Amino acid sequence: MDGVLLLHKPRGMTSNDCVQKVRKLFRTKKAGHTGTLDPDVSGVLPICIGKATKISSYLMAENKEYIAEVTLGAATETEDASGIIIAEKEVKLPPSKEEIERVLESFRGEIEQIPPMYSAVKVNGKKLYEYAREGKVVERPKRRVVIHAIHLLSDIKQHDKTASFSIQVSCSKGTYIRTLAVMIGEKLGYPAHMSELVRIRSGRFHLHDCVTFSAVEQCLKTGDLPNGFLTIEEALNQLPKIKINDTLAKKVKNGAMLEMNEDFQHIGQNDVVAIWNNREIIAIYKKHSEKNNVLKPVKVLKTNE
Repeated sequence: MDGVLLLHKPRGMTSNDCVQKVRKLFRTKKAGHTGTLDPDVSGVLPICIGKATKISSYLMAENKEYIAEVTLGAATETEDASGIIIAEKEVKLPPSKEEIERVLESFRGEIEQIPPMYSAVKVNGKKLYEYAREGKVVERPKRRVVIHAIHLLSDIKQHDKTASFSIQVSCSKGTYIRTLAVMIGEKLGYPAHMSELVRIRSGRFHLHDCVTFSAVEQCLKTGDLPNGFLTIEEALNQLPKIKINDTLAKKVKNGAMLEMNEDFQHIGQNDVVAIWNNREIIAIYKKHSEKNNVLKPVKVLKTNE
């Protein structure tokens, strides 16, 4: 079975836990997610199954959208609510809505982030959280990410010594919302952490498109596919399409280069294009970097076996 399951990931499970459960439910060895969500985070988690694992990079590259709660007055070692508090400052008078909105606006556009120590980013072949668990702090590579949109969603809630508010963020892949919450707190003059997070969109897939594990289990019991299951063609429907005949399809399935004719002229230098034959995507191609008017394969999904 080849396709993409749009899972509404529950809190309390790692993304890898979800992949392992999908493998058992669909009785397959091949499955992988398209962007890690931490255990305490819920929301959109597309999981590629079977041959669809070959297209995971195209889904992973898409923009994401989140609803997050930022808590001012306490910073944690993990930058979220699960970590040990490492800094505190009582919030006696919370910042105003106007002040928060000005700070949020300052993050719109390209920003620089340093990944948290408790993250899966690798340094010298080792994941940062592995260093953190050993009590080591290593130099982390800075990364450029893009905040496409960010705005305040709620009133400011005053707690005992802290204050919190919710924000909605649309951003590029690789953005750490935990780190963004800390950065927002710094600009407001407080230690801070991300206290809640829900991913509400991954690329063009929204939370309302997703299905829960219980719904998946019920459907599979009756031999049906859940509503949140997409074919490879449905998952890649946003890519530019080129339809080819059976003769050319045999060459494509062998990984042949394609000479560009008028059908290919709309393809940009960095674009990828889906090659269709008989209502199936059989490969993904892009322009050759050195040979003019030539397309080369980047993924062959169907072979001549």
